Amino acid sequence: MNHKLLFNTALLAGELMLRNGAETYRVEDTINRILSLSHFKVIESFVTPTGIFSTLDDPSIEMITFVKRVSNRKINLSKVVETNDISRKLCTDQISLESAYEQLQMVKASKPYNNLIMISAVALASGFFTIVFGGHFFDFIVSVINGIAIASIQIFLKKYKVSRFFLDLSSSFILAILTIIFVQYIPIGNNLDVIIIGSIMPLVPGVAITNAIRDTIQGDLVSGVSRAVEALIVAISIAVGVGIGLSVFSAFLGGVF
Repeated sequence: MNHKLLFNTALLAGELMLRNGAETYRVEDTINRILSLSHFKVIESFVTPTGIFSTLDDPSIEMITFVKRVSNRKINLSKVVETNDISRKLCTDQISLESAYEQLQMVKASKPYNNLIMISAVALASGFFTIVFGGHFFDFIVSVINGIAIASIQIFLKKYKVSRFFLDLSSSFILAILTIIFVQYIPIGNNLDVIIIGSIMPLVPGVAITNAIRDTIQGDLVSGVSRAVEALIVAISIAVGVGIGLSVFSAFLGGVF
Protein backbone atom coordinates (compact mmCIF):
# COMPACT_ATOMS: atom_id res chain seq x y z
CA MET A 1 0.00 0.00 0.00
CA ASN A 2 1.14 3.54 -0.81
CA HIS A 3 1.11 4.94 2.73
CA LYS A 4 1.79 8.49 1.65
CA LEU A 5 -1.21 8.41 -0.71
CA LEU A 6 -3.33 6.91 2.07
CA PHE A 7 -2.24 9.73 4.38
CA ASN A 8 -2.98 12.40 1.75
CA THR A 9 -6.40 10.84 1.05
CA ALA A 10 -7.32 10.87 4.73
CA LEU A 11 -6.23 14.48 5.16
CA LEU A 12 -8.02 15.61 2.00
CA ALA A 13 -11.23 13.97 3.20
CA GLY A 14 -10.83 15.65 6.59
CA GLU A 15 -10.09 19.03 5.05
CA LEU A 16 -13.15 18.85 2.77
CA MET A 17 -15.44 17.94 5.66
CA LEU A 18 -14.03 20.55 8.04
CA ARG A 19 -14.02 23.31 5.40
CA ASN A 20 -17.67 22.68 4.50
CA GLY A 21 -19.31 22.54 7.93
CA ALA A 22 -18.84 19.07 9.44
CA GLU A 23 -18.42 18.55 13.19
CA THR A 24 -14.82 18.06 14.36
CA TYR A 25 -15.46 14.63 15.92
CA ARG A 26 -16.87 13.44 12.59
CA VAL A 27 -13.76 14.73 10.80
CA GLU A 28 -11.48 12.92 13.26
CA ASP A 29 -13.50 9.73 12.88
CA THR A 30 -13.27 9.87 9.07
CA ILE A 31 -9.49 10.46 9.12
CA ASN A 32 -8.90 7.65 11.62
CA ARG A 33 -11.08 5.19 9.68
CA ILE A 34 -9.17 5.84 6.47
CA LEU A 35 -5.77 5.64 8.19
CA SER A 36 -6.78 2.39 9.89
CA LEU A 37 -6.59 0.72 6.46
CA SER A 38 -2.79 0.76 6.96
CA HIS A 39 -3.14 -1.51 10.06
CA PHE A 40 -0.31 0.45 11.70
CA LYS A 41 0.09 0.66 15.48
CA VAL A 42 -0.11 4.43 15.88
CA ILE A 43 -3.00 6.33 14.29
CA GLU A 44 -3.76 9.69 15.82
CA SER A 45 -5.61 12.78 14.65
CA PHE A 46 -6.56 16.00 16.40
CA VAL A 47 -8.92 18.40 14.68
CA THR A 48 -9.90 21.94 15.62
CA PRO A 49 -12.16 24.30 13.63
CA THR A 50 -9.04 25.85 12.07
CA GLY A 51 -6.61 22.97 11.66
CA ILE A 52 -5.88 19.25 11.33
CA PHE A 53 -3.01 17.43 13.06
CA SER A 54 -2.45 13.80 12.19
CA THR A 55 0.20 11.12 12.73
CA LEU A 56 0.80 7.66 11.30
CA ASP A 57 3.57 5.49 12.75
CA ASP A 58 4.72 1.89 12.83
CA PRO A 59 8.03 0.07 13.42
CA SER A 60 8.15 -0.68 9.67
CA ILE A 61 8.12 2.98 8.51
CA GLU A 62 9.38 6.43 9.43
CA MET A 63 6.79 8.41 11.35
CA ILE A 64 4.50 10.54 9.13
CA THR A 65 3.07 13.67 10.73
CA PHE A 66 1.12 16.38 8.97
CA VAL A 67 -0.36 19.72 10.02
CA LYS A 68 -3.01 21.34 7.81
CA ARG A 69 -4.26 24.86 8.35
CA VAL A 70 -7.94 25.35 7.39
CA SER A 71 -8.63 29.07 7.28
CA ASN A 72 -11.60 29.53 4.93
CA ARG A 73 -14.74 27.74 6.01
CA LYS A 74 -18.27 27.77 4.63
CA ILE A 75 -21.42 25.68 4.72
CA ASN A 76 -21.77 23.17 1.90
CA LEU A 77 -23.28 20.02 3.33
CA SER A 78 -23.51 18.33 -0.07
CA LYS A 79 -19.70 18.16 -0.14
CA VAL A 80 -19.71 16.71 3.38
CA VAL A 81 -22.14 14.00 2.26
CA GLU A 82 -20.14 13.21 -0.89
CA THR A 83 -16.86 13.03 1.07
CA ASN A 84 -18.45 10.83 3.72
CA ASP A 85 -19.82 8.51 1.03
CA ILE A 86 -16.39 8.19 -0.65
CA SER A 87 -14.67 7.42 2.66
CA ARG A 88 -17.23 4.71 3.47
CA LYS A 89 -16.76 3.08 0.07
CA LEU A 90 -12.98 3.16 0.54
CA CYS A 91 -13.16 1.63 4.01
CA THR A 92 -15.45 -1.18 2.77
CA ASP A 93 -13.23 -1.95 -0.25
CA GLN A 94 -15.84 -0.83 -2.78
CA ILE A 95 -13.31 1.50 -4.43
CA SER A 96 -9.51 1.61 -4.59
CA LEU A 97 -7.32 4.13 -2.78
CA GLU A 98 -6.35 5.80 -6.07
CA SER A 99 -9.99 6.11 -7.12
CA ALA A 100 -10.97 7.55 -3.73
CA TYR A 101 -8.26 10.22 -3.97
CA GLU A 102 -9.36 11.18 -7.49
CA GLN A 103 -13.01 11.38 -6.45
CA LEU A 104 -12.10 13.57 -3.47
CA GLN A 105 -10.18 15.88 -5.77
CA MET A 106 -13.30 16.14 -7.95
CA VAL A 107 -15.41 17.01 -4.91
CA LYS A 108 -12.89 19.68 -3.96
CA ALA A 109 -12.96 21.19 -7.45
CA SER A 110 -16.75 21.07 -7.86
CA LYS A 111 -18.45 24.46 -8.11
CA PRO A 112 -21.11 25.59 -5.62
CA TYR A 113 -24.57 26.61 -6.71
CA ASN A 114 -24.63 29.48 -9.20
CA ASN A 115 -25.38 33.03 -8.06
CA LEU A 116 -28.98 33.03 -9.34
CA ILE A 117 -29.87 29.98 -7.24
CA MET A 118 -28.11 31.41 -4.18
CA ILE A 119 -29.89 34.77 -4.48
CA SER A 120 -33.27 33.12 -5.06
CA ALA A 121 -32.83 30.79 -2.07
CA VAL A 122 -31.85 33.60 0.32
CA ALA A 123 -34.69 35.82 -0.95
CA LEU A 124 -37.35 33.14 -0.49
CA ALA A 125 -35.96 32.13 2.90
CA SER A 126 -36.13 35.74 4.10
CA GLY A 127 -39.67 36.13 2.78
CA PHE A 128 -41.08 32.94 4.26
CA PHE A 129 -39.38 33.46 7.63
CA THR A 130 -41.17 36.80 7.76
CA ILE A 131 -44.47 35.02 7.13
CA VAL A 132 -43.64 32.51 9.90
CA PHE A 133 -43.01 35.37 12.34
CA GLY A 134 -46.43 36.90 11.60
CA GLY A 135 -45.75 39.14 8.62
CA HIS A 136 -48.26 39.85 5.86
CA PHE A 137 -47.97 39.68 2.07
CA PHE A 138 -46.37 43.10 1.67
CA ASP A 139 -43.93 42.32 4.49
CA PHE A 140 -43.06 39.18 2.51
CA ILE A 141 -42.33 41.31 -0.57
CA VAL A 142 -39.99 43.63 1.38
CA SER A 143 -38.18 40.66 2.94
CA VAL A 144 -37.68 39.08 -0.49
CA ILE A 145 -36.10 42.35 -1.70
CA ASN A 146 -33.93 42.36 1.45
CA GLY A 147 -32.89 38.78 0.72
CA ILE A 148 -31.88 39.68 -2.82
CA ALA A 149 -29.81 42.60 -1.49
CA ILE A 150 -28.16 40.46 1.23
CA ALA A 151 -27.17 37.67 -1.16
CA SER A 152 -25.91 40.12 -3.81
CA ILE A 153 -23.77 42.02 -1.28
CA GLN A 154 -22.27 38.83 0.11
CA ILE A 155 -21.48 37.43 -3.33
CA PHE A 156 -19.85 40.73 -4.32
CA LEU A 157 -17.77 41.14 -1.15
CA LYS A 158 -16.64 37.51 -1.08
CA LYS A 159 -14.81 38.14 -4.35
CA TYR A 160 -12.56 40.53 -2.38
CA LYS A 161 -12.17 38.05 0.50
CA VAL A 162 -13.81 40.34 3.05
CA SER A 163 -13.98 38.74 6.52
CA ARG A 164 -17.20 37.10 7.73
CA PHE A 165 -17.66 39.77 10.42
CA PHE A 166 -17.81 42.65 7.92
CA LEU A 167 -19.86 40.60 5.47
CA ASP A 168 -22.64 40.09 8.00
CA LEU A 169 -22.33 43.61 9.42
CA SER A 170 -22.68 45.28 6.01
CA SER A 171 -25.51 42.95 4.96
CA SER A 172 -27.54 43.56 8.12
CA PHE A 173 -26.90 47.31 7.86
CA ILE A 174 -28.23 47.40 4.29
CA LEU A 175 -31.31 45.34 5.14
CA ALA A 176 -32.14 47.68 8.04
CA ILE A 177 -31.85 50.71 5.74
CA LEU A 178 -33.97 49.08 3.02
CA THR A 179 -36.63 48.01 5.50
CA ILE A 180 -36.99 51.51 6.90
CA ILE A 181 -37.19 53.03 3.42
CA PHE A 182 -39.92 50.59 2.33
CA VAL A 183 -41.94 50.79 5.54
CA GLN A 184 -41.76 54.54 6.14
CA TYR A 185 -41.33 56.21 2.77
CA ILE A 186 -42.83 54.05 0.03
CA PRO A 187 -44.66 52.42 2.07
CA ILE A 188 -45.09 48.75 1.28
CA GLY A 189 -44.42 46.78 4.46
CA ASN A 190 -46.23 47.26 7.76
CA ASN A 191 -44.23 45.43 10.43
CA LEU A 192 -40.70 46.82 10.65
CA ASP A 193 -39.48 44.44 13.37
CA VAL A 194 -40.96 41.33 11.78
CA ILE A 195 -39.44 42.17 8.41
CA ILE A 196 -35.98 42.74 9.93
CA ILE A 197 -36.12 39.55 12.00
CA GLY A 198 -37.28 37.49 9.04
CA SER A 199 -34.67 39.00 6.73
CA ILE A 200 -31.71 38.31 9.02
CA MET A 201 -32.56 34.63 9.49
CA PRO A 202 -30.40 33.46 6.52
CA LEU A 203 -27.45 35.14 8.29
CA VAL A 204 -28.01 33.44 11.65
CA PRO A 205 -25.17 30.94 12.34
CA GLY A 206 -27.40 27.93 12.95
CA VAL A 207 -24.86 25.34 11.80
CA ALA A 208 -22.11 26.85 13.99
CA ILE A 209 -24.39 26.79 17.05
CA THR A 210 -25.45 23.21 16.36
CA ASN A 211 -21.86 22.06 15.84
CA ALA A 212 -20.75 23.87 19.01
CA ILE A 213 -23.32 21.95 21.04
CA ARG A 214 -22.57 18.60 19.37
CA ASP A 215 -18.78 19.02 19.72
CA THR A 216 -19.15 19.97 23.38
CA ILE A 217 -21.42 17.00 24.12
CA GLN A 218 -18.98 14.75 22.26
CA GLY A 219 -16.18 15.92 24.57
CA ASP A 220 -14.32 18.13 22.07
CA LEU A 221 -14.30 21.11 24.39
CA VAL A 222 -11.76 23.16 22.43
CA SER A 223 -13.76 22.85 19.23
CA GLY A 224 -17.06 23.38 21.03
CA VAL A 225 -15.93 26.61 22.65
CA SER A 226 -14.30 27.82 19.42
CA ARG A 227 -17.47 27.29 17.42
CA ALA A 228 -19.57 28.93 20.14
CA VAL A 229 -17.33 32.01 20.02
CA GLU A 230 -17.59 32.01 16.22
CA ALA A 231 -21.39 31.93 16.45
CA LEU A 232 -21.35 34.72 19.06
CA ILE A 233 -19.20 36.95 16.85
CA VAL A 234 -21.54 36.42 13.89
CA ALA A 235 -24.55 37.25 16.06
CA ILE A 236 -22.81 40.41 17.30
CA SER A 237 -21.97 41.53 13.75
CA ILE A 238 -25.63 41.11 12.71
CA ALA A 239 -26.87 43.03 15.75
CA VAL A 240 -24.34 45.82 15.25
CA GLY A 241 -25.23 46.14 11.54
CA VAL A 242 -28.96 46.44 12.23
CA GLY A 243 -28.30 48.79 15.14
CA ILE A 244 -26.16 51.10 13.01
CA GLY A 245 -28.85 51.16 10.31
CA LEU A 246 -31.57 52.14 12.80
CA SER A 247 -29.28 54.66 14.51
CA VAL A 248 -28.48 56.41 11.23
CA PHE A 249 -32.15 57.17 10.68
CA SER A 250 -32.65 58.19 14.29
CA ALA A 251 -29.68 60.57 14.15
CA PHE A 252 -30.36 62.23 10.79
CA LEU A 253 -34.11 61.90 10.21
CA GLY A 254 -35.46 61.95 13.76
CA GLY A 255 -36.33 58.28 14.16
CA VAL A 256 -38.18 55.64 12.27
CA PHE A 257 -41.71 56.70 13.18
